[in-house]
Amino acid sequence: MAGATTPHHPTTSTQVVTSDAQCSVLQQLQQVRDLAATVLDSVAFSLLNEADAMAVLCTVEDLGRRVDAARVVSAADISVRSRRILGHDSLAYKNGASSGTDLITRLTRISSREANRRVRLGGNVTRRLAGTSMLPPYYPAVADALTAGDLGVDAAENIVTALDQVAARVAPDDLGAAERTLVANATGAITDETRGLPGEGFAFPADLVRGLATQWQAHLDPDGTAPNEPVAEARSTVGFGLFRDGLYPLRGGVTAEFRGALNGLFDTYLSAHAAPAFPTAEEKALMNSGQLIPGTEAAALSDDRNGGEKRADILRGILEAATRDPKTPTMGGAAPTVMIHVNKADLVAGRGVGWIDGVEAPISMKSVMQALCAGGLQELLLGENGEVLSLSTENRFFNRAQRRAIAARDGGCAITGCTVPAAWCEVHHVIPWYKGGMTRIGNGVLLCWYHHHSIDTSGWDIRMVRGKPEVRAPFCYDPSRTWRAAGGHRAGVRSRSGSR
Repeated sequence: MAGATTPHHPTTSTQVVTSDAQCSVLQQLQQVRDLAATVLDSVAFSLLNEADAMAVLCTVEDLGRRVDAARVVSAADISVRSRRILGHDSLAYKNGASSGTDLITRLTRISSREANRRVRLGGNVTRRLAGTSMLPPYYPAVADALTAGDLGVDAAENIVTALDQVAARVAPDDLGAAERTLVANATGAITDETRGLPGEGFAFPADLVRGLATQWQAHLDPDGTAPNEPVAEARSTVGFGLFRDGLYPLRGGVTAEFRGALNGLFDTYLSAHAAPAFPTAEEKALMNSGQLIPGTEAAALSDDRNGGEKRADILRGILEAATRDPKTPTMGGAAPTVMIHVNKADLVAGRGVGWIDGVEAPISMKSVMQALCAGGLQELLLGENGEVLSLSTENRFFNRAQRRAIAARDGGCAITGCTVPAAWCEVHHVIPWYKGGMTRIGNGVLLCWYHHHSIDTSGWDIRMVRGKPEVRAPFCYDPSRTWRAAGGHRAGVRSRSGSR
């Protein structure tokens, strides 16, 4: 690292250092470690006043940056000494380790991921041996600021990672200007590149530095990867991790334009939940007559889902709507269908679990019952040896024509205040099919996945009166528990234009 002492970066001419000097450096470091430990042990953080607490935080961070810089340098040094090309002279080989990373993790007890992170950064901010001479670091401004303790490892990594992606296609002078500017942004230094610009002299947090580095990427290389390099072009990818804690983690990444499309969808439907709404004259009249509960719209949306869970339900609605679209490709002559298998005895008893083809984790009986309500059922009878004896053709689901009719009547989720559109909703049997409820328009109502999944526990009640649904809010929203007409399709309201 630029400015580092000789013991950290030995050159060919100074590689042999006396043992006395080595012991002196080691002893000094141990003394500093012990002194720092003694001082830190004496600090009662919770007893500090506000000003002192903030000052101690900054001081400890300053100390940590210097230590982190030395960690990066020492890890890079061990990695260089452990190169496989050195054969039996490799430091890792001499100590029974398989690689430099293996040796570092054994000595420091850090993860291999952290060891690799330090080595990668160290390779960019330490001087390089070329023959008998030392070359400067790839990123000298980052190296100097890191050594001085002005720049943290996370900010340094953000800068180096971003600039590395465009370095091969950018002029060295332009790359250097970007590096110095980003270091100044991260440390609050004033340079020729930042003088007179907004934020001059202000030190930005590492997360903002990452954003600034991305902007520099676009500025330095606006065309990105050349058209004749499709292999290197960024592509969105999605996959699944191993089942854990009841969830399959999503893995992958999306391009900027894909992220923009997703943001547009999420923001559009989430904003309907967050935007303040004021009653119209008609709504005020309904409130005065007792037909509309003031605040029920907000109450209906004050569920316990966080933002991520709401976005997941929005994505679920989009995907389920796509499976119902007649233009969606079929597989084996049928639309994409989730096949759930459940033991009939468990189903009758309301216990046990269901199983989905291609998914090793089970689903709850509650989810099975919801799928039965919105989907269909076929009974498969197996013999003593597991052979198929019969397969029923009876289906208990709403067909496309029935769904269109119910959507035209309800317009969307029937729960007051829910803005999920009809295309994303499931059709719920008001009288459950297992209690004799018929699969017909007069017994079906649209509910979004969330309200359908929680209809038995949320306190909302639904009934059909003269072919139209009525809802009753939970006691906490409507102490009178009055039945009220569910919201209908907008086309069901006659226009007042030209009326007398």
